[in-house]
Amino acid sequence: MQLRNIYRLGLKELISLRHDPVLVLLIIYAFTFSIIAPARGVKLELVNASVAVVDEDRSQLAYRIADSLREPYFQAPARIDIRDIDAVMDAGDYTFVIDIPPDFEADLSEGLRPTVQVNIDATAMAQAGAGARYIEQALNEQARDYLAHFPVDTTLPVTAVTRLAFNPNGNSVWFMAVMQLVNMSTLLGILLTGAALIREREHGTIEHLLVMPLSASEIVIAKIWSNALVILVAATVSALLVVRGVLDVPIEGSLALFLLGLAVYLTALTAIGILLATVARSMPQFGLLSIPVFLVLYMLSGAMTPIDTMPELLQRVMWVSPTMHFVAFSQSVVFRGAGIAVVWPQLLATGLIGMLAFAAALARFRRTVTLTRL
Repeated sequence: MQLRNIYRLGLKELISLRHDPVLVLLIIYAFTFSIIAPARGVKLELVNASVAVVDEDRSQLAYRIADSLREPYFQAPARIDIRDIDAVMDAGDYTFVIDIPPDFEADLSEGLRPTVQVNIDATAMAQAGAGARYIEQALNEQARDYLAHFPVDTTLPVTAVTRLAFNPNGNSVWFMAVMQLVNMSTLLGILLTGAALIREREHGTIEHLLVMPLSASEIVIAKIWSNALVILVAATVSALLVVRGVLDVPIEGSLALFLLGLAVYLTALTAIGILLATVARSMPQFGLLSIPVFLVLYMLSGAMTPIDTMPELLQRVMWVSPTMHFVAFSQSVVFRGAGIAVVWPQLLATGLIGMLAFAAALARFRRTVTLTRL
């Protein structure tokens, strides 16, 4: 194996990519608009939720409760009749419907504990949980403020103090932007390398390579380093200009450490892309084969839901996924400011899985090359 051959073959890959406008536009789109749109458009916190109030009490306290539901968390509360609750909930007109019972203020001033019914459309799952907690907090605060003028004990036996670490404002843009960067790196890491090999086969240039004094390992390594370099450069520019610049997401840890981990991760992904390309016989087959692989890698990586919430057997199975280790690595570096002393296990696991993927891809490619020559 000669480094000169690997270098020149990699340059050939970069030149081929430069003359493929579709893939170039895909890379630009993936690391710009595809990160900005979900980060700003997908809200995990409570924003602009629709709410309606059924005021059976007609008291000052009931008006104060309705008035406490303000922007940007809620839209202006609509006033509806109690007979319309089932209809508006079935129609999905409102995410929250609050029913304040008759004599609510009078019962509260006498030391009783009246019940307020909150109807929630839980199909809007992300906002349902956050909105329920916000409404509960608003009801308690308004009730305590009102009872401050009455000889009623309003103290609670336990007071919970919540502190948000690493994201004190609970801004979902921070989380979505970084995870989308990981998402696009995962997708393109598999797609670009596999497409490069499929393109060689469809254009007939793979036979030209086979008659040259080149080994299979030189061809595979050249495709890995060239395509990984393209994604690494694009991700670096995106992290600086899009994530940190446009979206104003702070990167607490070392950007160089994050990029080092991304380089190791891309080595594993590009090897997986070559492995899939040796199985598929055409670009449509490769696309159909890579989609489920990508979805499993990303959706079960801990990027969307914590690993701890998954079944124990699934957690053990996903240990062989490089995406799971890199998501934990990136969250620790970007959000918590962790150093190499903390994240080296994830980095080592990603590298080991990458070596196994490379060995499998190389073995499969050598078999393909042998069959092609025969």
